[in-house]
Amino acid sequence: MTTTIRATDLIDSVADALQFISYYHPMDYIRALGEAYQAERSPAAKDAIAQILTNSRMCAEGHRPICQDTGIVTVFVKWGQDCRLDSDLSLQEVIDEGVRRAYLHPENKLRASILADPAFTRRNTRDNTPSVLHVEMVPGSRVSVDVAAKGGGSENKSKFKMMNPSDSIVDWVLEMIPQMGAGWCPPGMLGIGIGGTAEKAMLLAKQSLMGAIDMGQLKARGPKNDIEALRIELMDKVNALGIGAQGLGGLSTILDVKILDWPTHAASKPVAMIPNCAATRHAHFTLDGSGPSYLEAPKLSDWPQVDWQPDSAAIRVDLDALTPEVVAQWKHGDRLLLNGKMMTGRDAAHKRIADMLAKGEPLPVDFRGRVIYYVGPVDPVGEEVVGPAGPTTATRMDKFTRMMLDQGLLAMVGKAERGPAATEAIAEAKSAYLMAVGGAAYLVARAIKGSKVVGFEDLGMEAIYEFEVSDFPVTVAVDSAGQNVHQLAPLVWREKIAREGLLTPA
Repeated sequence: MTTTIRATDLIDSVADALQFISYYHPMDYIRALGEAYQAERSPAAKDAIAQILTNSRMCAEGHRPICQDTGIVTVFVKWGQDCRLDSDLSLQEVIDEGVRRAYLHPENKLRASILADPAFTRRNTRDNTPSVLHVEMVPGSRVSVDVAAKGGGSENKSKFKMMNPSDSIVDWVLEMIPQMGAGWCPPGMLGIGIGGTAEKAMLLAKQSLMGAIDMGQLKARGPKNDIEALRIELMDKVNALGIGAQGLGGLSTILDVKILDWPTHAASKPVAMIPNCAATRHAHFTLDGSGPSYLEAPKLSDWPQVDWQPDSAAIRVDLDALTPEVVAQWKHGDRLLLNGKMMTGRDAAHKRIADMLAKGEPLPVDFRGRVIYYVGPVDPVGEEVVGPAGPTTATRMDKFTRMMLDQGLLAMVGKAERGPAATEAIAEAKSAYLMAVGGAAYLVARAIKGSKVVGFEDLGMEAIYEFEVSDFPVTVAVDSAGQNVHQLAPLVWREKIAREGLLTPA
């Protein structure tokens, strides 16, 4: 008997799922993160986790995005072979209509981040379509759908290698993790695909991230096969690196490792690794022809009772009176609360500034004595000044750092580490790089009291804004002497973990 799946049911279900995951973390992640918070010994990492947990509950209450990067949509469909789609549209077009409705929802508009013509003009499609769709035909009369929204910061840290059959997967992972830095916003998950062909391994890695976090249960009962033993080994050895939340040094870099494998050629061992960030977002629903599927909201009481507040020892900074002498007093690891006006700008704005300077054209804003925030905010709704506005990965702006410092910039705010060239430029200019917590976009936005576009309005979320901020929380990641917390803190915690056996079960 054939089951008819109406296009409207699939559209409504996809739209509901994408809205749902924009403001509700998977509860397995929240439980695991709550346990990590209780166990964390690093004050900086514990503060970062507190911001992520507080932000998560605020988003659940306010139905606003967990992260300003509301992701590229990936959909895995297992289509029952006894089902037919009642539509003149293709399955891709039907699912994309669900994506479109979700991202343009007037009460919770999500950020449009998808660009057509990726190699050249990079034009924003304005509605986050098209999605990335994977379809598998399976026996049965039901349609099973996994929906995920993947942020660029974590997706950009994906790794792949065609290994020799005798190569060690563990050694490769431990080599790659430090190279990934903190741009993927740990603590999160690692998805690993082993076998098949190059593209199959990558697909397996992405699919594995749809699974629930169960490392605690796995360790409690012990591994039943080699894959489970490998998961545990990687979990322990990655966390022993001491990278920690947001790369600030600590006990929890990852909360789980997921592995899927597939038979492969005798000469090959393809291995892929994709991280999921602190804004992990995925959900599952099933259609059986009886109507759309709507996800059940979690209970707010299930969130850990963590209410982040600014550190009483944090240094309050007046951005409107900032001088090089003040910047020189900051030391790596210091926590600051920024007050006053700061500019924003990210990839497209920096590229346009570079082009204008090369042509001798005047810039629309004066950066002398200013601070710039690397961000692409979500559009505001209701009475909001700005939508969720967490930091984007600062490393992408490294090649523009010296150029911007030459314009008189005093400091930069972003997430994750800076590369050697940017760190050197910061030290030479006696400026600073300040890190905000990735995965706390709604919490951070509460510190933004005013917002106006001051340049490149046509770039949308990548325009240059001027934000008025009050007690905006940051950590000095690179100080004016070039001391880099992302290099120094993990080394301290790696040694501390080994010396004190901090990850060894009691």
